[in-house]
Amino acid sequence: MRQPVPFGKYLLLDRISVGGMAEVFKAKSYGVEGFEKIIAIKRILPTMGEDRDFIKMFIDEAKIAGQLAHANICQIFELGRIDGSHFIAMEYIWGKDLLQIQNRLRKIKQQMPIPMACFGIAKVLEGLDYAHRKRDAHGRPLEIVHRDCSPQNVLVSYEGEVKVIDFGIAKATSRNSRTMAGVLKGKFGYMSPEQARGESLDRRSDLYALGVILWEILAGRPIHGGLGGEALLDIVRSGIVEPPSVYAPDVPPELEEIVLKALSPERNERYATGRELSSAIGRALVKQGEAELIDASALEAALANLTRGTESELPPPPSEGTGEPARTQAAGARPARRPLLTSPGLPPPRPSGRSPRAFSWAGTGSACAASRARIPARCSCWSRTNTNAPARWHGPRR
Repeated sequence: MRQPVPFGKYLLLDRISVGGMAEVFKAKSYGVEGFEKIIAIKRILPTMGEDRDFIKMFIDEAKIAGQLAHANICQIFELGRIDGSHFIAMEYIWGKDLLQIQNRLRKIKQQMPIPMACFGIAKVLEGLDYAHRKRDAHGRPLEIVHRDCSPQNVLVSYEGEVKVIDFGIAKATSRNSRTMAGVLKGKFGYMSPEQARGESLDRRSDLYALGVILWEILAGRPIHGGLGGEALLDIVRSGIVEPPSVYAPDVPPELEEIVLKALSPERNERYATGRELSSAIGRALVKQGEAELIDASALEAALANLTRGTESELPPPPSEGTGEPARTQAAGARPARRPLLTSPGLPPPRPSGRSPRAFSWAGTGSACAASRARIPARCSCWSRTNTNAPARWHGPRR
């Protein structure tokens, strides 16, 4: 999208991503006295406008997530319809999803520091625990189960915030649409054994999915390797999981024990709530001497620098959006292929100016205040040079 397009009371600035059923735009809302706010608009594709089942699911997503107000859940502002097309106005999250971060780390053969991994998972657990405990206006439990907890649905903003998104297939007592018997919804690799078998679910299924995500971060690989399709579904149903230390010997035994408990095939053997799992992770970090890092502002800054390094062309922050191309992960755009972490002894890249893909190495690396987490403080992000705009070097303020 080159020019902003009016859409009801909103102005669509740029299409962020498009899938088989919906598309997401960066947009701007207006108010009196020059009020403006950058938001995201998720709109059903015209080709899906007659699919009643999908429209019901789309409406349920807005109604369920619209009742949730938590710092670690993407906020929903409005469900509406313009020209016969349903849309959801939601919070614009300027950042990357966890899958992109994991893929980049694997490519450059680096591991996410354990305190950072635990910090991110703890924030996700806070959001999910709030959703699991949510009650309606009459005090009745909503019994929300996300059912699609995966790295694609965990966003990390450039400010170090961690947000859960996409309650599109969430289970709740207030949901109008119902899943037919024998129909599986979600990503096979992150399903609990009972979900893969098509059984009834509760909050412990989401906690299993979080265990899978933490396992993959610690081990630096998918939990079931390259399996897919029916073979993957079969091993998920069996509940067979190897310890992460098989692939990453430096995983602390206390943390590995927590992960394996979260991944117990029998739900009664897992943690009962997200709060309980988060507390167990915190205690494990205390034993490792990393307790003060889990909530430290320096860790949030390092997390922001880590995600910022994935951008090939750093987009303007939400407050500066004017219609130029922007990238966010409200609906999972393609991962950018750029460095995340500066290897020891290897300085961050700077644009050489010779061509869009030519770069020179300059400068020296530095350690951050939270050096025990082994996180480089220097921002290694850069903008690709092109004929329309000069390359930019983005670093921390001195």
